Amino acid sequence: METTIKTLQMNFEQFTDQTVLLQGWVRNNRAQKEFGFIDLSDGSSFTTVQIVYEEGHIAQFRDIQKYRAGSAIEVTGIVTPSLGTKQPFEIKAESIRLLGDSPETYPIQPKRHSREFLRENLHLRVRTNLFQAIFRVRSVVSYAIHRFFQERGFVYVHTPIITGSDAEGAGEMFRVTTMDAERFYKNEGEAIDFSRDFFGKPTNLTVSGQLQAEAYALAFRNVYTFGPTFRAENSNTLRHASEFWMIEPEFAFADLSKDMEIAEAMVKFIIDVVLTECPQEIDFFDQFVEKGLKEKLTKVFHSKFHIATHKDAITILRNAKTAFENEPQFGEDLATEHEKYLTKHFNGPVFVIDWPKDIKAFYMRMNDDHQTVAAMDLLVPGAGELIGGSQREERLDYLEKRMKEMHVDDKELGWYLDLRRYGGTPHAGFGMGLERMVMYVTGVDNIRDVIPFPRTPKNCEF
Repeated sequence: METTIKTLQMNFEQFTDQTVLLQGWVRNNRAQKEFGFIDLSDGSSFTTVQIVYEEGHIAQFRDIQKYRAGSAIEVTGIVTPSLGTKQPFEIKAESIRLLGDSPETYPIQPKRHSREFLRENLHLRVRTNLFQAIFRVRSVVSYAIHRFFQERGFVYVHTPIITGSDAEGAGEMFRVTTMDAERFYKNEGEAIDFSRDFFGKPTNLTVSGQLQAEAYALAFRNVYTFGPTFRAENSNTLRHASEFWMIEPEFAFADLSKDMEIAEAMVKFIIDVVLTECPQEIDFFDQFVEKGLKEKLTKVFHSKFHIATHKDAITILRNAKTAFENEPQFGEDLATEHEKYLTKHFNGPVFVIDWPKDIKAFYMRMNDDHQTVAAMDLLVPGAGELIGGSQREERLDYLEKRMKEMHVDDKELGWYLDLRRYGGTPHAGFGMGLERMVMYVTGVDNIRDVIPFPRTPKNCEF
């Protein structure tokens, strides 16, 4: 009977003394004089299964002893209770067939490798325990996000990857063109005639699907996007990548309070799913990646999320006895060290709200003081910012004024103004980077290690 390691683990008693067929890859082959042990991984489970083969009981015993790490094999054998304590059963092999050999040059040998070395072998690193765990959790987190929104009646919207607008107003975007790039450099100072380009105008890879999602929220009420986004920032930090995945829900008839309510519920839902469905992976991370990870996640799940205004947060930081590398200032953004201090101060997650308008985007709703906007950042213990969101400006005159102040092209975004002109209503939303969430629930501190094939400045391999 063809099966998988995961199926055997879940139904071990039913398979005891039964003959099964497994296919997978050799993690390790400990060959001895009259018998040997193969650690087999088939990708269905975080853990391997031990294959026991004996001389006189299996054909080509000497050849099997030479099967190296990385080789693909097919095993037929009997499920037998294990005498060891590490796993409840093992497979007593009746036949082992080599499907794909792996020469001695195979870089992922049965030993501990540095993450730097494994980044040089992105196509093979997922065969290690660490990256098997990371990308299994990434898959579970992704599905949990869809479950969260689908179970609450949200409509999944696919917003464009190629766009003619810049949602953030940052200008750090990747240009999309079919024109000869060399000509741009050979004729410096000469205006580029984009009317001859594929779309007849300047276009870029999207930095956010928010603006387009707002259009659908004002028809479906509750929507979300979940897809790749791109930032052309020349940043080489542990938390930034040029290509990453964003979750961006938008909901009509909602204010900032509703925004925070949904964000908190989503974070807790994801943590609960990961703790429930990935216990082996979380135990592994807790032991080898971040000590206390499980306790941290459990505490966040049971925590009350606090709320503090930006002004109050800066006051707390300025009164702190801690010496910060970056001095906290009213009217300015928070540094990561500030964010981490605030979560310690509140002993849990905290929403920082009512941000200075001058450091936030044009679409955020102006507060009555005309100095701050109805924005929020969710800060979580051990990481800092996890989510950013706001109530959107639904008043046409306020939005037009804000766009003018921030030099946002109202002609290019005429359609966005129409959303206020025709049946506009209070609405809100937020954005969360998938990789930030995966980093948080795994304890992995480098974004390059939670993306299968990371794209960063000067790096676009594979």
